[in-house]
Amino acid sequence: MRNLRYRVRGVITTVTAALLGAGALTACDATGDNSPGPQGSSAHRPSPKPTPTWDTSPRSVAAVGDSITRGFDACSVLSDCPEVSWATGSDAGVKSLAVRLLGKDRAAKHSWNYARTGARMSDLTGQVEQAAAKRPELLTVMAGANDACRSSADQMTSVSEFRADFEDALRALRRELPRTQVYVASVPDLKRLWSQGRANPLGKQVWKLGICSSMLADADAMDAGATQRRASVQDRVVAYNKVLKDVCAKDKRCRYDGGAVFDYRFDGDQLSHWDWFHPSKDGQSRLAALAYRGITSKEPLA
Repeated sequence: MRNLRYRVRGVITTVTAALLGAGALTACDATGDNSPGPQGSSAHRPSPKPTPTWDTSPRSVAAVGDSITRGFDACSVLSDCPEVSWATGSDAGVKSLAVRLLGKDRAAKHSWNYARTGARMSDLTGQVEQAAAKRPELLTVMAGANDACRSSADQMTSVSEFRADFEDALRALRRELPRTQVYVASVPDLKRLWSQGRANPLGKQVWKLGICSSMLADADAMDAGATQRRASVQDRVVAYNKVLKDVCAKDKRCRYDGGAVFDYRFDGDQLSHWDWFHPSKDGQSRLAALAYRGITSKEPLA
């Protein structure tokens, strides 16, 4: 019995060793350098690189907004000049965003300007619907100045209406183009426009025609009422920019400029010498540079 026990134990030991050896060989075959793993194995399959949410080199551009994007008063008095638009213009001196992104030849056929002089945020949805027909990879938005620039501070668009109008415009875009990127420029600092332009006698005379009266009326008045009026307009612009930032943050393909336009310390050279309010060609070029930097940055500007 003892010999039988030894023989059985020896057989078990031999078989176990053989099985372990086979298992080791199998494991080596499955993971070794000379043989592929089983079908469906991900052991050596490289992880796919995630597609970045923001493309820094879109291949087509459409613009919506107001008179700034139309180049109003940049070339001649009281007229649009879209060829110098910061967003889609062809003027070599401005070097628009579209030209910087696409090159001159491609920009001529793959950029479109649907902005309208005098437009407010409530007009943006219609512009967006027009732009969507072109299926642009990038949509630029610069709107809100006319919501603050009214005949009086009391007539400014409320913050809640401004928010609702901007949200409606983004929804209209997403219904047609869920993957189009949106770049939102902040509303300019209207109080700085007043402080820069009021030093020019011609500018103040033009302002009397009714340009942004809520901010620019009685340009030399420094009484409490005038000071409070300008402060209320400035506060409304700041509130509008917060709306743009907050609403844009909810859309993963929307990028706010981080307040770049509002914060830019422009001077008289960047203002139209026709009205001392709208950007000159130099001002348009500065806007294009700000937008290009914001769009081509790997991370949103703070």
